[in-house]
Amino acid sequence: MSFFTHLGSYLLMLKGMFTKPENWRMYWKEFMTQCVEIGVGALPIVIIISLFLGAVTTVQTAYQLVSPLVPQATIAQIVRDSMILELAPTVVSIVLAGVIGSKIASELGNMRISEQIDALEIMGINTKSYLVMPKILGALIVIPCLIVISAVLGIWGGRTAGSMAGILATDIFDIGLRQNLNLYNITFALYKSYTFAFIISSISAYYGYHVKGGALEIGRASTSAVVVSCILILLADYALAALLL
Repeated sequence: MSFFTHLGSYLLMLKGMFTKPENWRMYWKEFMTQCVEIGVGALPIVIIISLFLGAVTTVQTAYQLVSPLVPQATIAQIVRDSMILELAPTVVSIVLAGVIGSKIASELGNMRISEQIDALEIMGINTKSYLVMPKILGALIVIPCLIVISAVLGIWGGRTAGSMAGILATDIFDIGLRQNLNLYNITFALYKSYTFAFIISSISAYYGYHVKGGALEIGRASTSAVVVSCILILLADYALAALLL
């Protein structure tokens, strides 16, 4: 019954967002603020993780492809497809669930226990629309952009690591990048990006919005938001792969 209670509250929160805003200018300002906070705050960790993911993928792929019958350009193809299909969308989204999800949950939880949300509701403001919707829309805009940046940096990191380690030359890597490129892989990665962005933002907002208690409960809500988001990201990853590939 606890699962259905949480599911019902979650759906009611999403339903409550879709009302006519009282002041479009105020909503636009909040939306832009969330885009900046989500994007700028998470960009450094995305850059670091992406570069090392691409580098490690190149080194490990070269270590396993020891057969002289396999062209060296195949390493670039594997790195490219691995970054686009799985590493950039899924791994980066799990990291963003910890960075962005905990921030959203703790921010809304702090507003709930300090009665700021209650004060806004007394003034007649729809807090679900004013506080939750800009966060979800901001995540839907920014997180796919971060994942695209992650894929590009991961491929570049793999190219640089291959050249520095003497595994394969950059010109051979570039040839492999252009071979057998399936553009649907990029479309599929964007499908995953938008799905994961919605999961991270909405789940975290739900746990933060419905906090009850004090500071200890804010920490528990942030932890629950990250754990549930990661589990749902992995489930959605499998479901999308089974349905769309």
